[in-house]
Order: sequence, then structure tokens, then C-alpha cells
Amino acid sequence: MGSHTDSTDPHTQEPKATGPDTTDPGAADGLPTPATRAGREGLEALLARPESALIGLDFDGTLAPIVPDPEQARAHPDTVPALAALAPKVAAVAVVTGRPPGVAVRHGGFAGVPGLEHLVVLGHYGAERWDAATGTVTAPAPHPGVAAVRAELPGLLDRIGAWQGTWIEEKGRAVAVHTRRAADPQAAFEALREPLTDLATRHGLIVEPGRMVLELRPPGMDKGVALMEYAREIGARSVLYAGDDLGDLPAYATVDKLRSDGVPGLLVCSGSDEVTELRERSDLVVDGPAGVVQLLRTLAARIG
Repeated sequence: MGSHTDSTDPHTQEPKATGPDTTDPGAADGLPTPATRAGREGLEALLARPESALIGLDFDGTLAPIVPDPEQARAHPDTVPALAALAPKVAAVAVVTGRPPGVAVRHGGFAGVPGLEHLVVLGHYGAERWDAATGTVTAPAPHPGVAAVRAELPGLLDRIGAWQGTWIEEKGRAVAVHTRRAADPQAAFEALREPLTDLATRHGLIVEPGRMVLELRPPGMDKGVALMEYAREIGARSVLYAGDDLGDLPAYATVDKLRSDGVPGLLVCSGSDEVTELRERSDLVVDGPAGVVQLLRTLAARIG
């Protein structure tokens, strides 16, 4: 994607999926050029009426680099300044994450930052919500199946002793099993799919696969539902969504649905070598969290 012609040619969708950067170096302001017509229309709508635009962002892998221990994940150091510059100029910024909102707020450094009054964190896939304007979290009662699964998981993993190195992440309204530290992370991931799916089903939960992680959580909780409900709540006239993992596909589907309803949208992939499906479905691929932050910063400067 080294020229203006390549980055705007409607036939570049396939090459786009093979490289992490679709930035058009010929653009005067350095703003990337989406490789699809729908993406370009979404960007144009956002720039034309930023005050009615919703910026939706995943957290891990999008604003924060992926690390072996999720408890050590922190937002890219330029995330908060970029968001503080952009948020006052748009209708809202929503961080949509599977994490509890309080964890995302702490790891992101979002609390008490001037300029972030228009930011919300839709945690647990929208089941809980933190508003920067008030600093409060609103949440319904947890699903009882999560407690039952949490009690049974250690014994189940012990019985699958060949997959040492897996570990459990407590997420309040969900439980996740990570395989990234196993001797063979992908083999452990595949071996655990069926037993974890059986366990989840017995307790009325579902399994959501991700990047070397299998999350057991209640049905009806996903990033697409959270994004759609919030977009409708604020009356968004355009939507940008950036993600990096399979759990972001429902949010991609929501943007597609909004497009079909006449609300322009831009799909951004925080590129990685672990998940290719998002790259293939996105309008714009950037180079990981650093690329996402640069996009946010450039948008803030372009809106003025």
C-alpha cells in the first residue's frame, strides 16, 4: 500500500488483508485511507459531523498491547492523551471490553482525566457500564452459572493434566482459561475447547474463543449488542469501531447492520499475526495499539 493509487483502489481489499498498514503517505494530514468504499464513506461522515460520531474501541490488543499476564496489560502510553484530544470533539467514546469496567478503567488510566467526560467503558460486553462523567458503575445481578463454573473449573483442568501452563482469569461476570503460557499454546487451546464448552453448556453459559483464551460467559452478552444499544442511546450518525480479536466480530456485524440502516461506519483492525479474520473484514488495518493511537490522534487533529 505504498501509493495513493493502491490505497484508494477498490480492488485493494485482498492485498490489504496481507499487510498491517494501509496508511496513505500521500495524504496531506497523514490520515489513513480506508481500502473499501464503505470505509471511506464512514470516515467522511465522521469528519463531516464529528459531534454525532461514536468511537468504539476494544481494550486488550487494541488500546493495550497483548501481554502473557492480562493483569499486567496497560494502555499504550499515548492512549489517554489521544482520547482526551478526540473525545470532546465527538458524541462519545466507548471502550467495549470483556473485562470488568473497573479493571479497564484502572489499566487504561481513564479516571479523572480532563477531556474524557464523553467516555464510557462498556465492561463485561456491556453488562456493566462506567461513565467518566460520574465515575460510577451500573450493573445488573450476575448470572448464577458463572459461580458454578468457577467452582468446577480447577478440578476439570487438573483432570486434563497434560495441559499444564493453563490458568484461570477471574472476570466477575465471566471466567476465562488462558493457554498462552502452556508448552504448546495452540494444542492446549484446541484440547480444552470441547470440555469447556460442555461445562459452559451445563450451566447455561457459552464459550467465546479469543487469542489463546477461552472465555465462559452468559449468552446475550457480546460487543455487538453493547455497541448497538449505546449507538442507539446516543443517536450516533456515524460509527468507528476498532478491534483485534474474534470477540470483536459481533461489533463488526453491528457496524455492518448500522450501515445497512443508513448509518455510515468504519471498521478498523488493530493488526496482529494471530487473528486474520478481522483483517479480512476490516476497512482499515493499522499496526497494533500504536497504530490505533496514531489514528485517534490524527483524527483529533483533522477535526480541529
